[in-house]
Amino acid sequence: MLGLTDHLLLSRVQFAFTAMYHILWPVLTIGLSLYLVLMEALWLKTTQEQYYRQYRFWMKVFLLNLTMGVVTGIPMEFQFGTNWSVFSRTGGDIFGHLLGFEAAMAFMLEATFLGVMAFGWHRVPPGVHLFATCMVALGASLSAFWIMVANSWMQTPAGGVFQQGRFVLQNSFESIFNADTFWAFSHMWTACLEITVFVLGGISAWYLAKGLHVEFFLRTFKIALAAGLLVTPLQIGLGDGSGREVAQTQPTKLAGIEAHWQTNRPGEGAAWNLLAWPNEEKQANDWAIQIPYGLSLITTHSFSGQVKGLREFPRDDQPPVVLPFYAFRIMLAAGFGLFFLVLWTLWVWIRGRLRQGNLQAQKKLFYAWMLALPLSYLAMEAGWVTREVGRQPWIIYGVQRTREAATPLPAEAVASSSLVFVAVYALLFAVFLLFFRRILLKGPEPRDPEREAT
Repeated sequence: MLGLTDHLLLSRVQFAFTAMYHILWPVLTIGLSLYLVLMEALWLKTTQEQYYRQYRFWMKVFLLNLTMGVVTGIPMEFQFGTNWSVFSRTGGDIFGHLLGFEAAMAFMLEATFLGVMAFGWHRVPPGVHLFATCMVALGASLSAFWIMVANSWMQTPAGGVFQQGRFVLQNSFESIFNADTFWAFSHMWTACLEITVFVLGGISAWYLAKGLHVEFFLRTFKIALAAGLLVTPLQIGLGDGSGREVAQTQPTKLAGIEAHWQTNRPGEGAAWNLLAWPNEEKQANDWAIQIPYGLSLITTHSFSGQVKGLREFPRDDQPPVVLPFYAFRIMLAAGFGLFFLVLWTLWVWIRGRLRQGNLQAQKKLFYAWMLALPLSYLAMEAGWVTREVGRQPWIIYGVQRTREAATPLPAEAVASSSLVFVAVYALLFAVFLLFFRRILLKGPEPRDPEREAT
């Protein structure tokens, strides 16, 4: 019986907690670093001080998130050796190399130029400083690439064979660019951009609702809106492509995500369960609100496309259903909600209501953007729950089961270390809020007429 005495459950909960907490920070650094590149490039091209002030303010937010990401990411690396040593021995020949590439090619690149970016003002030429900002942004995106490659390999292992309980690498290109890599990386990287859009817009909306630094944050708000018009529909399209890839490579995951139990007969489309209550014991849904032909249309782009049901697979190979089913729907609802918020804001802008003289009449819109900020993070976390829980019971899909991969540690040791993680991360979050509050209260740098003139 699973409980506090089950070391496997405790190890899974511990890794889930640390991973979901850690991911909160690097997603913003990826998108925000690109925003900083844009602002500095515009400053150097136009010499308008407003872009310099944009860079200086948002760089503080970037550095704070980067620090949190580094501090919370290091313990995750050690958990592969402490809690998941069997997995590390099985897939270490490729998984370890991929994480090593992330450290050597991405993290070190980012760290090398970070000092110039943060402290190089008036110490290096402007072009060198811009180059440093570009390298930090490149390092952040490369880090995301290698992390997603490692995770994608666990989803769709390729590039070698498993012999005597270990993966033997035969083709590096195939292992890196496995079936899941493109969709996983593009979907996650775009999620980083989307979160950045709503962080920029949400914080700007807070200032605008209070009537503080209106000129500065109205510009940021409009830039965020323009980016959102590109990013939000792109993310929906990438999500559709990712789902179709899952249907081909991980049919049990797709069936679990959709609570789809019975394979539809040829010529008859599979209905999409908008809402349902899955019953894994009965291998059916206790109740469901369905859209006829919906699942076939979404998955195969055909009204009568066949979608395999969970009953086609042994129960030992079936994932949990309730959690990924509802996590996916939270992600889906949040994604479309963010898209419609962008459309609403565009309509307000087109009607000329995003001008400094009448912003106080748009407080409902600004409050919606403030709520969208945590909603964007919720969508990302729900997506990861869908991705990882839906892969179960496999840690390496189709090869190694999660229960076979954990280190047989005493449950008390895992429980006590988990409590330490919770306490330390709670303290770190309090420190983050303290410094973030200071940044918000201080606001952007005041105008400097001398700098503006030069």
